[in-house]
Amino acid sequence: MALKITMFSDFICPFCYIGFETLRRLRSDFDFKLDWRGYQIHPDWPAEGVPKERMGGADARRAAWERIKALAGSIDLSMRPPGTLSNSRLALEAAEFALDAGKGEEFEERVYRAYFGEAANIGEIAVIGALAAEVGIDRAGLDDALKWGKYSVRLKRTALDAHQRGVSGVPTFLINGFPLVGAQSPDVMRQVMRRAAERLPAG
Repeated sequence: MALKITMFSDFICPFCYIGFETLRRLRSDFDFKLDWRGYQIHPDWPAEGVPKERMGGADARRAAWERIKALAGSIDLSMRPPGTLSNSRLALEAAEFALDAGKGEEFEERVYRAYFGEAANIGEIAVIGALAAEVGIDRAGLDDALKWGKYSVRLKRTALDAHQRGVSGVPTFLINGFPLVGAQSPDVMRQVMRRAAERLPAG
């Protein structure tokens, strides 16, 4: 029987990217089904995003990114600070469209890589559309869904579900219901998943 892993995450969270890639690297070791849930952590940010210079001092940002890069380096993941702190609503809605189209993981990886590797502003609908097209998603259909807010209610339901489960930050993993908060090293994640697998019923 496969493990069920629910992951609450946001594209603008560097630790979510690390957690997402850590899981992908463990797929060859474990049988699991990933239920990705988009959870917007800064809905208050303007649609055009926030210049990174407005979020704390340069020294604090530099120190934070040294820690992030060290953790990312443990899984050979290259990351750099985003150019703009984007409002992630459109990207999260687009991810729901991608899930329905059977392209969820491919799209999620592409958005993370664009934001933390290419300084893309993922709050812009043109950027999201281009990234979607790269992974084979119908851009016209996506543009229409985003224009009419087709997936906005789903995101609100996810936020409510997260609140009811006691989720207050991202990434939060529920591994067969067991909560694990924050990006973990591959060794820690492997240990937790192994213990969860051992508790699965036989057959």
